[in-house]
Formats: sequence, structure tokens, C-alpha cells
Amino acid sequence: MKFDYQLAVIGGGSGGLTVAAGAASLGASVALIERKTELGGDCLHYGCMPSKALIHSAAEVHVTAELTELSSEQYDHLFAVAMDKVSKAVGEVQGHDSKDRFLKLGVDLFEEEASFVNEHTLQVGEDIITAKRIVLATGSSPVVPPIEGMEQVSYLTNESIFNLKKRPRSLVVIGGGVIGLELAQAMARLGVSVTIVEAGDQIAGQEDREIAQIAEQVIGEEVSILTNATVDRVEQEAEQVVVHFSQDGMQGSIEADQLLLATGRQANIERLSLERAGIKTKDGAVEVDDCLRTNQNHVYAIGDCNGSMPFTHAAGMEGRLVVSNAVLGLSRRVSYQKVPWVIYSSPEIYHLGLTEEQAREKYGDQLLTFKTKLSDNDRFMAELQTAGLVKVLTTNSGKIVGAHAVGPGAGEWMQEVGTIQSLNKKFQSLSNVIHPYPARNTIVSQTADIYWREKLFDSNLNSLIRWYVKKFR
Repeated sequence: MKFDYQLAVIGGGSGGLTVAAGAASLGASVALIERKTELGGDCLHYGCMPSKALIHSAAEVHVTAELTELSSEQYDHLFAVAMDKVSKAVGEVQGHDSKDRFLKLGVDLFEEEASFVNEHTLQVGEDIITAKRIVLATGSSPVVPPIEGMEQVSYLTNESIFNLKKRPRSLVVIGGGVIGLELAQAMARLGVSVTIVEAGDQIAGQEDREIAQIAEQVIGEEVSILTNATVDRVEQEAEQVVVHFSQDGMQGSIEADQLLLATGRQANIERLSLERAGIKTKDGAVEVDDCLRTNQNHVYAIGDCNGSMPFTHAAGMEGRLVVSNAVLGLSRRVSYQKVPWVIYSSPEIYHLGLTEEQAREKYGDQLLTFKTKLSDNDRFMAELQTAGLVKVLTTNSGKIVGAHAVGPGAGEWMQEVGTIQSLNKKFQSLSNVIHPYPARNTIVSQTADIYWREKLFDSNLNSLIRWYVKKFR
């Protein structure tokens, strides 16, 4: 059959659902095309939701293990319980992205693969869909690195690890980025012996170096971490996977029950037949401009498939922008300067804007760096969780250009800095916020206080103030 719409959205993940719901609520006729049987995308089924459910369950086991010694049989039981909780959590959240919700909004759903026939026409299963405008929101998939022997071994990715029912005794994780860190530590807390093999010189390669070093030191107490380590080949030996690697000119090998690949993501664009619509790609992703348009002005790309920022909240932000541009005809431009992210390891890692290395290169002597150790804060001292740091980077005037932290719950209490930045306020304005004592976010105002101490009390102006007080007050 043939159908015609004002807007066709390919992909039922966070970005695609945001566009479909937003466009339909504005009165547009919308087709939502999702090749899988359920909506929600990778975040719901293989990423954010199951991983956070697993992290939470693993944290509960970790606390228990600190209070009492757990036997192997108890770890086996708790592992199974944790995996069952993951499945239940995904099922609970699935209701928020139910098909009925979108059908009630007037969105037409197509559960088929989509590919371009030409610039405005899509082949969707046996149907033909034409649309005035099209939004690509097809997400990404795990990268399987071209390592010798990979085709002969069994391995896990973030799409399959949550299907485990039996606790592996050991696990090798190739990759020390967001996915690798979160899952590695969670598995370690569930009684699995875990080794991370990371090719870079630090884990969490996109993070501020000082922050990453602290995280590596703390997480390294639970997980074995090998940096500057390149995997040369893998092989299957009976029930074990053997990982052969090189590190600092030396060769080594690790045997494990399971192998987890966490070496990045690749855009899901191979089956779209983009060439038929003349849509350009760059570095394996759909190329877009600042308005998230492709070189075909009526086609937009959001989320992981455009290669920008691979986070669910970023895809949602892009989706809202595209509703304005594609449906209302605006030309709003995307900016990622105010989009934070968090690695939900323990301790958590918060990232906003430039790292100190990047900011130093951009601003030079105009850069101001303010740091507070968790050991200087009463709340963290009380909780005996003092391994961590807050770092905020500003210009001379106090404009926030970067904010980073590593510490328990950093993703929550550091967002106060992100809120100030998003409101275009100066960092020092946080000194005027009264925090309940001893809330964790008092460490943020402590850091803001440093601005005044350095700008006022340690400056020549302080001498003038002292003279005034002594002379006239």
C-alpha cells in the first residue's frame, strides 16, 4: 500500500519518539517506523535502563558484602536476583513508551525495516511511504573490533550481557569507556573477577585527565585495569576465552569465562540506502549541519546516527529542536556546550563542557581553574568517602566553560553548576545560594567561594578595602 505523510520518523528510540510525539501534538500527520517489535530503542532495552538497574542491584550486593562475607553460592543467587530485577525494571519503563500512547496521539506505527527509494519515498516492508520531511533516528550498534580470532569466540555486548542468568566467575572487558566501566564494576560487585583492557593511556578517555586518574585509582580497587594495552588476538579454549594483549612492549594473556566488547558504537545507517536519496555521510555517520539537516534540506538526522553526542538526553534535545525546524519551519541551531553527561560508576563521573586540557588550549592565560577535594567537605568526610574532586573552569569574568567531578552522586549535585551555566549566570553567583548543611552540594558553593577569595581577598582590591575599613569604619 501507499501512504503519504507530512513527517516520517525512522527509529523508535528517545530521539525518534520525541519527534513523533512533538510533531503529532502540533497537528502534523506522522509515520513512526521502527523495525523492532517494541518502542524505546537501545537506551530502554540495552543501555541506560538495564545498566542502571544492574548498577543499583550490584551496589546493594556490594554493601552486603562489606558487612558480611558472601559465599560463592550466595553470589550465584544474588546474581540471578539482580538480573531478574533488570528485566522487571525494563518492563516497568516500557509502559512509558507504549504503542498505545503514540496511537492515541494520532501517530501511525510501522513495524518494518525502512530504506530510501528516492529523496521523499521510503520502502517500508511491503508498503511505500512518501513524506514531505523525514527524520532519521536509527541509533547505533556495538562495534565489533577487527581483532584476530573474534569470529571464532563467543562474546557479549551491551545488547546481550543482560541476558546472562548464571554468574560467570571471570570476565574480560575490552574497552574502558562509559559502557565498559559501568558494566565492569557492576559485574565485579556481583562476584565476578573482572579485567578491563584499554588501549588508551587512561580509562574514560574523553574525561578530564585528573578526574579520570582519580576514578581509575578508586575503581581499580574492585576491577583490574590494564591501560596502554592492545588486544592482539582472542581464541576459544573449551569454555574459556583467552585474550592475548601487548602492553608497554610486553605480551600477556588473560583467560575468562566471558568476554565483553565495549569498544564503541557505530551508526545504524547501512540498511537505509542513503545513496538513493543522495544523503551524504561522514566518518560512518549521517552528516548534518547546525540545524541537524542533511544535505537534503527536508531530511534531518538526530541521535547516535549523526555521530554527535551518543547520549539519550542529547538525542531528546536534538529531537525537540528538530520538531521546531521540521514542523514549524524554524532554523534553530544545535549546541552541545551545555549538555552534560555522567558515567554512573562508583564514584560517578560528571562532565560538562571542556576538559582542563581543552580549555587551556582555547583560553590560555584567561582560564581560571577552581578545585575542591572531597576531603575538604564535611559531608563527604562524615561518610568516609573522600576520594574525589570538583573542578570548575571559567574565564576571568566567571563564565563557565567546563565543569567536572568524580565522587559519590556527582551526577546529581554537580548539575547545580550545569543549571547556572544554562541560565547564562556566572559561576561566582553560586556563592549566593544557601545550601542546607551538610548537603553534598555544599561542595559546589565551596568551590564557587574560591572565586571570590582569589578575585577579591587575594587581590590588590583587598588592600584598598582594608585601608578603608581601618580609616573610616
